[in-house]
Amino acid sequence: MTAPGGKGSGSRELAVRVKTGKGRKLSSKLWLERQLNDPYVARAKREGLRSRAAFKLAEIDDKARFLKKGQRVIDLGAAPGGWSQVAAKRVAAPQQGRVIAIDLLEIDPLPGVEFTRLDFLDPAAPDKLKEMLGGKADVVLSDMAANATGHRKTDHIKIVALVEAAGEFAREVLAPGGTFLAKVLQGGAETELLAGLKRDFAIVKHVKPGASRSDSAELYLLATGYRG
Repeated sequence: MTAPGGKGSGSRELAVRVKTGKGRKLSSKLWLERQLNDPYVARAKREGLRSRAAFKLAEIDDKARFLKKGQRVIDLGAAPGGWSQVAAKRVAAPQQGRVIAIDLLEIDPLPGVEFTRLDFLDPAAPDKLKEMLGGKADVVLSDMAANATGHRKTDHIKIVALVEAAGEFAREVLAPGGTFLAKVLQGGAETELLAGLKRDFAIVKHVKPGASRSDSAELYLLATGYRG
């Protein structure tokens, strides 16, 4: 997958404007306008992808190439399924690889994806996922995000806590050489998280794919070469 193409010669894109009607807040109007004018949203619909987030994983993997045929992948916080779709295609699930997905929300069935509706923070979740996988994982993906409070520092702390939980799970389930990819927010509370990942993985870095909106604080932590 590549980024949506540029404009054709002499063409002009017309922005969609949404009226602020009864019961619609300004914030809702602006969000809807952004969705309607987002080329990744439009392309995801054309290509039958569950979300624009699919392009983020595809772009990251196009460069790092950690998704390979025959691998076992766990997708945490999978709804609505964009990352799972990309992973299933690249590991050729279910004929060769496997993709296990989990989320609090229900996900409509996806070819090559085994889904369970469960809170990852439920104490039973890690064992349930290990049971479903039936062995070690090659890749653990986490696009989980905590409900936003609107207070940037608080939101950052909450998502770091989620990433730390996902990272601990990844250490338990990954095979040597495995990969961990997780969403974080730009901020200063990652020191211990990064130190732990750098101890246990050969390479740890931040990545921001082109499909991630430029005004968004989200980044992705990519840790490859799990030492086991």
